[in-house]
Amino acid sequence: MVTKTAIAVATAYLVGSVNFSILLFRLLGREDPRNRFSGNAGVTNVYRQAGFFGAAVVLLLDLGRALAVAWTALHFLEIWVTPWVGFALILGNRFPCFHRFHGGKGVAGYLGFTILIAPLAAAVSALVWVMVYAVVRIPFIASFFMVATLAAGTILACDYHPAAVAGIVGTALFIIYNHGENIATLRR
Repeated sequence: MVTKTAIAVATAYLVGSVNFSILLFRLLGREDPRNRFSGNAGVTNVYRQAGFFGAAVVLLLDLGRALAVAWTALHFLEIWVTPWVGFALILGNRFPCFHRFHGGKGVAGYLGFTILIAPLAAAVSALVWVMVYAVVRIPFIASFFMVATLAAGTILACDYHPAAVAGIVGTALFIIYNHGENIATLRR
């Protein structure tokens, strides 16, 4: 089990290190998305630079990748180990070894990873994001509520197993930490 877990975590990190927004911009002959606006390679920054269609493509690719990683983890590992595979996926997305260790913040990946583990929480979290965004009009604040909903649903799905809870809480806190610059800017 330890070997399977190590392989799954390492693979998830490597798969997470493939940043679709950077690749899409290269394919389109555009400047690296990290060079403008927030300096982030995530869906929101792609939306700012490439519009709805570009952001939708990146979101769907991020969700699909995360679903594939979650499906694989759920089929080869105990459910209480899968949150750590998700953490590795988000770690790869944030610090991608293929893109100079500067990537996205992991929200879309976390949503995609959670869809198979806690589908109701994933659906509710998307609604929560829309509702919070409609009120505050700040994407990262809406993302915090989404991540909290995803974490709560995943904890329930993993039956409160201590190792799973540690991985889930660690992932949620890591995603919030990834938004530190946004928080600092908002406070100013």
